[in-house]
Amino acid sequence: MTTTTRRFADLTTAEVPRALSRDSILVLPTGALEPHGPHLPLRTDLLIAERTAAAAVDRAAGAGQDVWLLPALGYTKSDEHAHFPGALWLRADTLMRTVVDIGRSIAATPARRLLFVNCHGGNSALLEVALRELRRRFELQTFLYGGPARPGPTEQGFGIHAGWAETSVMLHLAPELVEMSEARAAVPHAIAGHKHVGFGKSVRFGWLADDFAESGVIGDPTGATAEIGAELFAANVDTLVAALPEIAEFDPGRVGS
Repeated sequence: MTTTTRRFADLTTAEVPRALSRDSILVLPTGALEPHGPHLPLRTDLLIAERTAAAAVDRAAGAGQDVWLLPALGYTKSDEHAHFPGALWLRADTLMRTVVDIGRSIAATPARRLLFVNCHGGNSALLEVALRELRRRFELQTFLYGGPARPGPTEQGFGIHAGWAETSVMLHLAPELVEMSEARAAVPHAIAGHKHVGFGKSVRFGWLADDFAESGVIGDPTGATAEIGAELFAANVDTLVAALPEIAEFDPGRVGS
């Protein structure tokens, strides 16, 4: 092959049928281009998704796994941030059609396993629906990794956007893009004590980023550090690498067959 990397886009058209098989896993990072307060860049989610997926693919490929990195998807469903300057987002139906078209194209290759590595919460529900759509329409084995939420010690469970974890990871990956002097806490204390209604609780709710704070931040980035970011990033990559062998062999089978 002309490429020594595991980057799908580096293959030539003649190499695709030789390099890929039904057991190949194609990894698609999904992020966003959206405001992250005054202290983080618009491409925060996209950068984290790209770097997480790339690190996992490189390590897994080095261990002999048949895994390939697709170019990342950055224009996604970010309409919850539409009121802020800089948000570049697709409507849900546009993104769904885009993902279906990508799946159709993948189905034309020998590969039959597709893993989304998603680092933008606004994509999560849509991608879960897309997993089944791609499975039904193209017989792809489809998977979604999003990583666990990791709210910081002062965030009362609400560190979901531009807060402690995200800012720490960015300080680790791209400190030159972080303006910590502009970081401000924005924790929605008024609803933090609710038992049933909230993020990850039994009753979900519709929301827009500016419901919580003028900055659009939901969390407390003030205690973020590069050291914490390195630990969080490594934990995500470790989990993803550990999951790839299961993804490679995943077959629920049919009871009684």
